[in-house]
Amino acid sequence: MCESWTYSIPLAVPVETDLYDLLGLPAHASEGDIKKAYRKKAKDLHPDKNPNDSEAIQNFQEMAAAYEILSDPDSREVYDTYGMEGLSGHGGGRGGPPDMDHVFAQFFGMDPGGGGGMGGGMPFGFDFGGGGGPGNFRKRTKGEDSVIPYEVSLEDLYNGKSVKMMMEKEIECGTCKGSGARGSGKPKKCAACEGKGWTHVQTQIAPGRLGTTRAQCGECHGAGEKLREKDRCKKCKGEKTVSEKTRQEIYVEKGMSDGQRIVLAGAGDQEPGLPAGDVIFVLKALPHPSLQRSGNDLLAKVKITLSEALLGFDRILVNHLDGRGLRVASPPRKIIKTGQTIVLRGEGMPTYRNPDDRGNLYVVLEVEMPEEEWLDTIDTQVLETLLPAKKADVEPKPSVVDDARYEESDLLEVRSQSFPAGSDFFDQGLGFQFGEGADEGAWEDEDEDEGGEPECRTQ
Repeated sequence: MCESWTYSIPLAVPVETDLYDLLGLPAHASEGDIKKAYRKKAKDLHPDKNPNDSEAIQNFQEMAAAYEILSDPDSREVYDTYGMEGLSGHGGGRGGPPDMDHVFAQFFGMDPGGGGGMGGGMPFGFDFGGGGGPGNFRKRTKGEDSVIPYEVSLEDLYNGKSVKMMMEKEIECGTCKGSGARGSGKPKKCAACEGKGWTHVQTQIAPGRLGTTRAQCGECHGAGEKLREKDRCKKCKGEKTVSEKTRQEIYVEKGMSDGQRIVLAGAGDQEPGLPAGDVIFVLKALPHPSLQRSGNDLLAKVKITLSEALLGFDRILVNHLDGRGLRVASPPRKIIKTGQTIVLRGEGMPTYRNPDDRGNLYVVLEVEMPEEEWLDTIDTQVLETLLPAKKADVEPKPSVVDDARYEESDLLEVRSQSFPAGSDFFDQGLGFQFGEGADEGAWEDEDEDEGGEPECRTQ
């Protein structure tokens, strides 16, 4: 699909273009182009779509920071005139834009306090000036959190579960007290970044176009200084922390759901001078062979015989998640139709933190027809007299009648056809599937909707 950019007539050539490069835009793109490019990149780079990709998350944050500046006419004008130095308050002109500390604090939930300008507060590759250490990167308030996916069955979520495990974590070295140094050893200026704590990194932002940003130095990890080999602590080898095994226990509470988090506060890695991070278990519910969950409700599909459909049943229909069997009896003289649904109230999932309150269990009854061999064991003429009469031809009878060949098939052949359909296409009736009553508005391309920006949550 071809894309076109709208250009405005430039009044002056911008002194820097890094922010435009992050959005893949020319320096004189219109406000509409900036908004469109941001929406497109936000969909691709959003942390919800890349939960385990740290590079994608950092690119999203940098792109979002660029959009925050360029989408505001005042801050964009200052950036075009003075570059990032103007945004940090060191440029001249009209006295600078609104306090960018608070712009980013509102967007990313950061603490704007401490240091001048954006110093020490930004994890991006931009240098916003001010204090905050050699690398001028965001100062963290605790150790890194550890996020661990944890698989659970539907039985675990219904009954609850306690799990004990051995975990390995980093703690402050007791020999050097977290300094990483042996005795009176002192760190020296990092040769890789020359003490700045950051290095320039070039990344391709479009075919034939490179953008330059600042990234934390990989040698000194942003500190701007390193210990020489001979000055490093023998126990931690200058890493300041050592590994320790600890025994932890997590509780999967009744009614928890897929994606829910269990947080062990302070059970994560520790860094010198910082409280330990958290260990976060993210529940991943495994599919169940016979039950499906929707909120606090459960759904089961149960097959009954033709005899049960006509004459009734009284038997165990469902083996529940706690091992109980649920016996159900159909009302007398009640004929069950295939697809009919019954509800077993209070037999659904327990409500999280209120387990005595439970949802419902819905049972879809499917009538299982006998095999062809069954007809060989009965008198079909007698059976025909017992069953309802066959249907006659439609009235009024068409003037032309053709004989069509009986051939079995299934909807898999329809699924292979190349035409647009929603995820609930095969949940609808045949009339809907083949075009009757279709809503033409439902086929509009959502990319054409310019009426809003994607919602971005801080990760």
